Amino acid sequence: MGGRQAGVLMIAAQTPSALLNLIADGLDDTALDSVLSWPAVLVDLTPPFSVTDLLRATQLLQTAPVVLIGISENVVADDSAVLGLDVLLCSSDVAPSPWVACGSLLNESVAALVASIAASPDAAMGLTQLLRVSEHSSAAEAVVAESWVYSLLQGGERYLTWLAGRSSHTPRPRPEHSVVNVQRFRDELRITLNRPEVHNAYGARMRDELVEAFRLVDVDQTISRVVLCGNGPSFCSGGDLDEFGTAPAPVEAHSIRTRRNAGIALSAIAQRVEAHVHGTCVGAGVELPAFASRVVAHPDTTFLLPEISMGLVPGAGGTSSIPRRIGRHRAAYFGLCGRPIDVTTAMAWGLIDAVDAQVFEQGKDTSG
Repeated sequence: MGGRQAGVLMIAAQTPSALLNLIADGLDDTALDSVLSWPAVLVDLTPPFSVTDLLRATQLLQTAPVVLIGISENVVADDSAVLGLDVLLCSSDVAPSPWVACGSLLNESVAALVASIAASPDAAMGLTQLLRVSEHSSAAEAVVAESWVYSLLQGGERYLTWLAGRSSHTPRPRPEHSVVNVQRFRDELRITLNRPEVHNAYGARMRDELVEAFRLVDVDQTISRVVLCGNGPSFCSGGDLDEFGTAPAPVEAHSIRTRRNAGIALSAIAQRVEAHVHGTCVGAGVELPAFASRVVAHPDTTFLLPEISMGLVPGAGGTSSIPRRIGRHRAAYFGLCGRPIDVTTAMAWGLIDAVDAQVFEQGKDTSG
């Protein structure tokens, strides 16, 4: 994945036929290599276009390390052939899955997406290739694949540059108390993230305590319902940044992530879990709830996957959980764009199942 220069992009959108001609129908390695030197390719899907040529082009590029972005003006192409691409953007105000509706901001959205990919091309390509693979894998298998890519990117230039920029930061004291509260009420178990002073930042201690709680549920069939929530102003603000750069060597870190993985443990009990999310949900704060069978959000909730800007991919199971809720294409856009989405979009996409402020008042999820 390495060695590619950020900013070397093909900006002009090609029709499927023009793209197929550009890569010489796969018969000219030089032509194909020239396209693969770009981290992103824009494909014009404004009807009419050749479905046959689109299918052939995406077949040739399906394993390629390049982000394939489909763009459609005005009319959304209703053909399964478009599924071979990674992201689908259109100028409609409302669009069916797997399209992302950009309305009048289509050009701006495309430019922002391309800029995000160009700034971190290795991570962007790692994410899209992961999503292609996870589409055909079990939830647990997808998490394992995610961990390998995450470990690989930890040795990348973009991540090391980001990490170096935090060298002057003074770490906060490590928590000395339990950061996950577990309470049982008859056949219900309430699991509460309890590090409100840092918006429930997700660190090793929280991960390990969550794994323990989820495994308890897995073996205790008398627990029929689990509520996962968070104390304080936010459900979870994502990975504890003070722990970045402190992990052991990437291969060892991968081994730890897969042995003690909250996403894998949560996926095993998902049918009994309801997640209540509020405030800022970043990284793991999006990825873990997405495993649950039901997600209820407070109206003030926002969701963000920031890992690409750090030179990484989601590392708490998001490339497994999120596409199973919103589909591979919208998951790719969400992870690549680096922009937050609100509850309206989250609800429309299926990232959450309900918006209800009263649930949080009754459960006192936001008390600290």
